[in-house]
Amino acid sequence: MQKIVVGFLSDMTVVLHKFLSEWLPKIGRDDWWDQNVIGFLSDSQIRMVKEKNITNLGGLDLAALVKVFSRNLSTLRYKAHLSQEIGHYLIELSHMRNRWAHVGLEGYPIADVYRDLDTLCRLLEELDASEVYKDSVRIARDQLFKVEAKPEPEPEPEPEPEKQPIPKHIISSMFSIGDMVCLVSDSAKQGPVLSVKEAEENRYEVFLDGAKKSFYESQLQQLDEPNSLGELITLDEFNAQMTALQLQHPSLSTLYSLNSARVEFIPYQFRPVLKFIRADRPRLLIADGVGVGKTIEAGLILREFQARRDVRSVLIICPRPLVTERKWESEMRRFDEKFTHLDGQALRYCIAETDLDGEWPSQHAKTIMPYSLFDETLLHGSKSGRGKKKKLGLLDLDPPPKFDLVIVDEAHHIRNTDTFSHQAVRYFVDNAEAAIFLTATPVQMGSHDLFVLLNLLRPDLIIDEESFKHMAAPNPYINSAINNVRSGQSTWQSESADSLRHSMNTAWGRRFLASDPEFKKLLNSLENTHMDHAERIKSIALLESFHTFSSIINRTRRRDIGEFTIRDPRTVEIDFTQSQRILHDAVLDTQASILSELHPTININFLMSTIRRQAASCLYGLAPLISDILSRRINVLIEEEGEATYGLTMGDSPVDEILSRIEEVEDLAEKLDPKDPKLEALIKIIAEKQDMENNKVILFSSFRHTLRYLFEKLSAGSVRVGMVHGGTPDEERVEYRRRFKLNKTESEAIDVLLFSEIGCEGLDYQFCDCMVNYDLPWNPMKVEQRIGRIDRRGQKSEKVIIYNLITPGTLDAEVYNRCLMRIGVFNSAVGASEEILGQIAKGITNVAEDMALSTAERQEKLQQLSDNQIRNIQEQEALEEKQVELFGIRLPTEQMEEDIEDASSYWLTPQSIENLVAAYLSGLIGGGQKYILGEQSGKSLRVAQEGRNQLLKEFKQLPHQVSITNKQWEDYLKGSNPHLKITFTAKGAMEDQAVAFINPTHPLLKQASILFGPKNTSPLVSFVSVDDEVEPGDYCFAIYEWVFSGVNENLIFRPVSTSSQVALKLPKLIEFATPNSDDHGISDLKGELENLDIQHYTLWSLARKNHIDENKKIAAYKKESLETSHRSRLTILEEKLEVANNEKIQRMRQSQIKTAQIDYEYRLSELLTAEKTAELNFQPIAYGVVKVVRSFA
Repeated sequence: MQKIVVGFLSDMTVVLHKFLSEWLPKIGRDDWWDQNVIGFLSDSQIRMVKEKNITNLGGLDLAALVKVFSRNLSTLRYKAHLSQEIGHYLIELSHMRNRWAHVGLEGYPIADVYRDLDTLCRLLEELDASEVYKDSVRIARDQLFKVEAKPEPEPEPEPEPEKQPIPKHIISSMFSIGDMVCLVSDSAKQGPVLSVKEAEENRYEVFLDGAKKSFYESQLQQLDEPNSLGELITLDEFNAQMTALQLQHPSLSTLYSLNSARVEFIPYQFRPVLKFIRADRPRLLIADGVGVGKTIEAGLILREFQARRDVRSVLIICPRPLVTERKWESEMRRFDEKFTHLDGQALRYCIAETDLDGEWPSQHAKTIMPYSLFDETLLHGSKSGRGKKKKLGLLDLDPPPKFDLVIVDEAHHIRNTDTFSHQAVRYFVDNAEAAIFLTATPVQMGSHDLFVLLNLLRPDLIIDEESFKHMAAPNPYINSAINNVRSGQSTWQSESADSLRHSMNTAWGRRFLASDPEFKKLLNSLENTHMDHAERIKSIALLESFHTFSSIINRTRRRDIGEFTIRDPRTVEIDFTQSQRILHDAVLDTQASILSELHPTININFLMSTIRRQAASCLYGLAPLISDILSRRINVLIEEEGEATYGLTMGDSPVDEILSRIEEVEDLAEKLDPKDPKLEALIKIIAEKQDMENNKVILFSSFRHTLRYLFEKLSAGSVRVGMVHGGTPDEERVEYRRRFKLNKTESEAIDVLLFSEIGCEGLDYQFCDCMVNYDLPWNPMKVEQRIGRIDRRGQKSEKVIIYNLITPGTLDAEVYNRCLMRIGVFNSAVGASEEILGQIAKGITNVAEDMALSTAERQEKLQQLSDNQIRNIQEQEALEEKQVELFGIRLPTEQMEEDIEDASSYWLTPQSIENLVAAYLSGLIGGGQKYILGEQSGKSLRVAQEGRNQLLKEFKQLPHQVSITNKQWEDYLKGSNPHLKITFTAKGAMEDQAVAFINPTHPLLKQASILFGPKNTSPLVSFVSVDDEVEPGDYCFAIYEWVFSGVNENLIFRPVSTSSQVALKLPKLIEFATPNSDDHGISDLKGELENLDIQHYTLWSLARKNHIDENKKIAAYKKESLETSHRSRLTILEEKLEVANNEKIQRMRQSQIKTAQIDYEYRLSELLTAEKTAELNFQPIAYGVVKVVRSFA
């Protein structure tokens, strides 16, 4: 064996030489030999190169080639499209070379040899080595896997008899080159035929045990044909094999994250998961309403991604408060994931390490960083001073760090393209495989903010603002078509078709919709066929998919999913006292005079909006600042007057008049009535709340001066109070939250927490059920975001109370009474679309800032605004109610539940997963004992030391993965305790956070799925199922695996049966099946195989033709779209580069152009390959007989 493995390693040297000789010149410059080879060798290796005068890669040994490969790894992986695992394979190869160079005569355990050969197999696949070499290593590896004991001596071939000439027409051979054969004496010894030597008894060279060996024909026999009829297996064994197949080959039509996290099952939270896995690129903007659960949705997407590929690196970017309070860290623990937090020092370390090693440090492969870290130095680096080394920035890294997934929370923070936060996020997202943006801040369809986010997320699709507007142009017509379908009127088909034709006649529609096969198919159906009720309902989802942004945006509104709790809004009106009213009016009049003098030619209304809201919020908090606020512009006025005031007597100057008025206002502020009715009203609310079991109160204000005033007054009044705003230090923020969650009986507890909007952004306070708005924003969605801090999933109280403190006679009171209350924002989550909400917010601001309006005129306009928008909201709601009552169209919640039901699989349910684990343990360890103990959701795994050792060997064959789950599993296998608390259900995992949660991403499942993977034969199964719709009797069936390759790859299980009704219902019949003790029906099955095969062929041939035709159309459409968008994208980037006169901006633009080109070439290559390789492959995976009986029999 030593000679065989050493020979393989020698061949690997040739493979590495060939690969590096091809790629190093491509990634390096003309001096690549010095820079990419010599510069990375050790001192001893460099001496060897000089002594032997080596000038090319062919002169280097295996150790040197591995060293060169490893040091160039990041660039090679990026350019040559190698997997993340390649680094681990190279490390193993280096260790392997050292082991086998010094191995003794006693050799190594078979398991270690198998591991080494398996590493070679994986590495050869990565490097596209020759098939002969790959087959040789693979066969040698597989033979070791099958031989548990020491191999028996091979039968020696008998002496070759003296050759006699045989006429060629008589000679024939039983086996051909490439046939898989095994020894007659030992069927476990298998290998391919390498050559045939025809003689009186033919002699064959077979690759066996890592070497060529000769055998006569009588010593060999043909292996069973793949997928031939196998043995009869039990129902549990059959289900275990089906579960293993689904785990090994994830399907686009099946969700793997349904039972894989310590979270409650909520159907709508899987809606973005389905969008993500079915999108042409794994990138999605989740713009769900406040409290819907965007963090959980992101975690579910991560889980789904992990079930489909090896996810090693995840970056989460979020506001600093979410890092400080460890929100993301704690939420990710519900998915058994451990994330680190990066501060400035840790991030600089990561940049330095990436520059040295070409890879992001593995200890921070899953990490969280705040926006606040992103500045000019981090992005561009800093120039070196005297005697100091230049600090590297992110843009200095080549290649850049490439994360498997980037999650950007509160993504509205990056709407401004000029900020370093935006530029840093773009850098990470451009170089990531997948990305998710989260925001509850509504973005209007067609708005600039939406363009910025989508351009950052999908720059290949959303190229510039002009093309973005073109792209959005068809959507109003598509909305019209959807409304026509929902109406169900007699003319719905013709009107919908007309709307679609209008959408197709837009600039975007002519280029893309007109050539979209699905679009053309639906339009043809609307124009030329009569569509029944079911087809009409189905067309709604299809029409929604034509929204130009539907594949990259998920928007789940609160009203789509129902209310979490009842909102109880309470208006508390507090009039100004006489002295307060006088001060309020004086402050506004004086400020208006100052601004009018400063800006005589412009309308100052918008400049007054802040001071008006500040004065309405809290005069007592504003009073100490009034002098500074009014005086800060006086110096500017004095300078502007200059010589213009020369010669005027004292008091004639406008400045003197304003100064006098400021003094009057200051005097009014000093004499302000110490009695504050608004504060007293607040104290009364707080006092009443303290008598309740849940005594917590959250208070919001938009202004720090209000918060500071309230904090001082409440603290002096013995109220246990805390205050959090944008400037609150991290450690105080964490401490306040901890104390606010404490029971009121605790001495450290806080009863009232004061917040600004930014102070609690993204944080959850559903343990509190009372909120006070001391002042109100004019934007209804900002109001909704405030309420959403407590009215969200997880709120235990039946209702949440919302106190709105309003002062009559102020502009805030008019906006509140005439608009905000009337549109219902305080009573329930606003069900309006983003367009309507945007119009409301804009309308309120325009009316509020129009100082030319009288009070009566302003009130009338605000009421008119609310009336118009209320009508729009009511029409939208009425249409949805009508579709349910009259036409049976599904509500969003019902639609989601049905979608989830369609994406569910019985073979991925907790009971099926438990069945696979039980079968795996029994098959691997044996002993006939029960390894999983317990009947409830909480169970115990009991495996003795010897069994755990076997499991540990299997575990080590899996790709290395850093996670809480893997660490827990490895600790158990290496430990001394034979018991491990486990559960197979999310409910059990939620009840006990310490229990091991066995779900589709757990290493135990991965081990089990390998053992129960594809077989050479298709097993037989027989079972009984109860069904009152199918005629009782025995029905033969077969299950085929269909693998769709091409542009849209997928895998499905396709049942066929002697009864079409049984074929349709087979999954449900299996789900509720019981073993059949009478297997006489199996004999009937063997006679029906040909009929089943004919049925299958008819279905398969039609499906294959449709798939290949569809693939051709879609590939052509996507190729044209890709080429068009890439040309436009490059043109825009090159134009931006030409006008950039700053070196740092030039580097950033050059990096973007380089990334765009690499992205285009990679995606085009994928499309061209998919276009050529469209196929529908199949293989039978099981045959069986189902005995159907009646429930009342």
